[in-house]
Amino acid sequence: MYNFVLADGAVRWFFCFNFPFWFNLLLHGVLQKSYETKQYKKGLKAADAILKKFPDHGETLSMKGLTLNCMDRKTEAYELVRRGLKNDLKSHVCWHVYGLLYRSDREYREAIKCYRNALRIDPDNIEILRDLSLLQAQMRDLAGFVETRQQLLSLKPNHRMNWIGFSVAHHLNLNPSKAVEILEAYEGTLEDDYPPDNERYEHGEMLLYKVSLLEECGFYDRALDELRKKEAKIVDKLAYREQLVSLLVKAGQLEEAEKIYRALLAMNPDNYRYYEGLQKCVGLYSESGEYSPDEADRLNNLYKSLKVQYSWSSAVKRIPLDFLNGEMFREAADSYIRPFLTKGVPSLFSDLRPLYNCPEKVKILEKLFLELEASVGTTGRFPGSAQKEPPSTFMWTLFLLAQHYDRQGQYDIALAKIDQAIAHTPTVIDLYTVKGRILKHAGDLAAAAALADEARSMDLADRFINSECVKRMLQADQVGLAEKTAVLFTKDGDQHNNLYDMQCMWYELASGESYFRKNDLGRALKKFLAVEKHYADMTEDQFDFHSYCLRKMTLRSYVEMLRFQDRLHSHSYFHKAAVGAIRCYMKLYDSPAKLVNEDQDEMSKLPPSQKKKLKQKQRKAEARAKREAEEKNEDESSVAGVSKNTKRQHAKPVDPDPHGEKLLQVEDLLAEATKYLKLLQKNSSASVETHVLSFELNMRKHKILLAFQAVKQLLKLDPDSPDTHRCLILFFHKFDGFSSPVTDSEKLIWSVLEAERPTLRGLQNTSSLVEANKFFLDAHKDSLMHRAVAAEMLFVLDPERKLEAIKLVEESFMCGPISSPNGPSVGWKLKDCIAVHQLLGTVFADPDAASRWSTRCADHFPYSTYFRGVCSSAVVKPVDGNLNNAPENGGMEHCGASVRDSHSLNGNISSLKALNIQ
Repeated sequence: MYNFVLADGAVRWFFCFNFPFWFNLLLHGVLQKSYETKQYKKGLKAADAILKKFPDHGETLSMKGLTLNCMDRKTEAYELVRRGLKNDLKSHVCWHVYGLLYRSDREYREAIKCYRNALRIDPDNIEILRDLSLLQAQMRDLAGFVETRQQLLSLKPNHRMNWIGFSVAHHLNLNPSKAVEILEAYEGTLEDDYPPDNERYEHGEMLLYKVSLLEECGFYDRALDELRKKEAKIVDKLAYREQLVSLLVKAGQLEEAEKIYRALLAMNPDNYRYYEGLQKCVGLYSESGEYSPDEADRLNNLYKSLKVQYSWSSAVKRIPLDFLNGEMFREAADSYIRPFLTKGVPSLFSDLRPLYNCPEKVKILEKLFLELEASVGTTGRFPGSAQKEPPSTFMWTLFLLAQHYDRQGQYDIALAKIDQAIAHTPTVIDLYTVKGRILKHAGDLAAAAALADEARSMDLADRFINSECVKRMLQADQVGLAEKTAVLFTKDGDQHNNLYDMQCMWYELASGESYFRKNDLGRALKKFLAVEKHYADMTEDQFDFHSYCLRKMTLRSYVEMLRFQDRLHSHSYFHKAAVGAIRCYMKLYDSPAKLVNEDQDEMSKLPPSQKKKLKQKQRKAEARAKREAEEKNEDESSVAGVSKNTKRQHAKPVDPDPHGEKLLQVEDLLAEATKYLKLLQKNSSASVETHVLSFELNMRKHKILLAFQAVKQLLKLDPDSPDTHRCLILFFHKFDGFSSPVTDSEKLIWSVLEAERPTLRGLQNTSSLVEANKFFLDAHKDSLMHRAVAAEMLFVLDPERKLEAIKLVEESFMCGPISSPNGPSVGWKLKDCIAVHQLLGTVFADPDAASRWSTRCADHFPYSTYFRGVCSSAVVKPVDGNLNNAPENGGMEHCGASVRDSHSLNGNISSLKALNIQ
């Protein structure tokens, strides 16, 4: 029996009773060393030498397969490992290597099965137990993780990592009190002078972890005693103070906690958490952010005293703006804003944006901004100030005002202010960026993209401005131009794959949404699924930390990382990608023939001679693309070269499906969509959109109870939502149209639905769906989208009342003001008006009504390219009047306009040479 250490540091035992001792030691030593140093060809020679003498030796076959797996020869690897296992089923080495193969392919459940089979043969093998525990932590098999860690500890109790791992296992298994007991037992095995100097930090981290466990158990006094007793052994003093003050607040020792918070503020006076903790200590903290006048006065006095101490701090001046009101708010805002205008801080409005949730504060801010503009513009000074301001102050005041009016939806005034700022100082890039953002909000996405490109050309070395330009282009559906612009900041070579390697998810999402709007579902799916793959990679990336964090004792960060991973798929980017993928699959399901046979239909209209030419042209294009891809792959592999240790770097494989065509060739489209729906239901169950998709998908699959479950979830989350009402009416309209139940299961479903129906909100005290729809309309008659949904459901329930339903939509202009005197109202959004226009053109199929709606909306949204407003870039050329085919985001190919050709990728700054800064 011989001992060998593999590349991952684990020890493997090779049973070689039939080998001569010297032969086994020599050749297996070479094989093991070659595997460790990644000299795989040398290892293969050693394995072949053994197999030449003993061709059926199972362990050598398995090791050869493991070596081939590292050389990306997976088919041969699996074949050899299975042969080796077949020749030696009682070898734990063969089972272990088989598990390693599955683990390398992320088949963790199969790897666990192999490890368990290995442990049946050798139950006390520490290396296999350790590998098994890592997989159990990865798969969140917490009960098994505890059991395996306990076995490791019993086999090797003198190893610190086994004690810590056993404690963490209990903590993850929701038993923190047991985790504390294990750590205390471990501390009992240590000597008084422990730790040595080279382990002080790791030991201090373990002590802080123990205190956090006590805090999680609710033992605050005990945690405080432990923390104070072990203070000398804790190296991270900042973490010690933060943990101490947290325990003091929870234990009710507020006076002592206040002193520590003030000491922490002296170290970092811009940490908002410290101010929040200080407010808790003095009894002036509210979760809702609402305070009585007396509490506001006391808080104001507190921050005035802190401002004297930390006059350089921005946080101590910004926080009072959240709770002050009236004149005190105006004075505080004035003193806060002036220095930023003088310095020229572009992010000032972003800092003030949360205040716009309070209408009273918005009015005060607008009045204040106008006073500052008038004073600086006429006298060059702030009101009541004798100090002369630099000329740039006036420009930044106009910049702030433009963003203010943009936030209010008053785009005419916002554009006037930003144009005035540009005329004042035309070389400030932020002005063009903000103007593009205003035009985007106003609906002119093509002009917004052109302005973003102009800003980009003014500073070709700024990655952020380049990314902002790409984002605007994608919103305007200028995908080709956006790709060329995006790759300017990527490495040479396969640039689009470089964006994928960098996990640039905002780009992939925006690109996927643009392709979806252009009905290119293959490319859209490819982008959305790329984002999903990034999240799968993030989940896999945690694997290496299961052993690393236990070894380095970063236990608090490790547990926090695991909890973050558990809620990873609730992130907004994943939500958007999953929603986009589901909608692609449903759209493909609804019209597969049109999408698949679109090219064939076009070709059938051509004469035979042109068909032949077109087919030849397509074949040549495919062959050329294949040849270019192969040449590119060869070039990249040659450039990769050979590294210093004579290892050749592997070139990246060429994407076999760059346009996502294979993604469209799925046999069961709804089954694929269901995979992502389940992830949304698990991680985004509080989202209305999740349950709307569940309803739509399950109705297509004829899963009645699942669709009804989605309706109930919608009624629970937001019963007044237009989407909820649509799903409710559509479900029972479909249900009423079903034939009488025949089977027992159908009768049971029918009885459940009939019993639930009268209890649902929206259907209570109503005799019919038409009556329920009328009640919904009466309750929300001032809302555009509610009226549109009610009209749609009226048409669905009774197609004979189509004209009445259309009239109901068109009367929205009279029932609610669509605009304020200075621009569109924030209650009537451009995207809602676009949705209503598409409803009239598709569901109602009434081009005249859609045209009337478009004409009215063009007056209220003059910058919208979708509605061809008089101020938009869409009116540069004559309009063909065909709005039904207009892309939702009003791209340039839709409006036929020609915004100035500023899309030079190298930039064009010649227009700036003659500009003078005032």
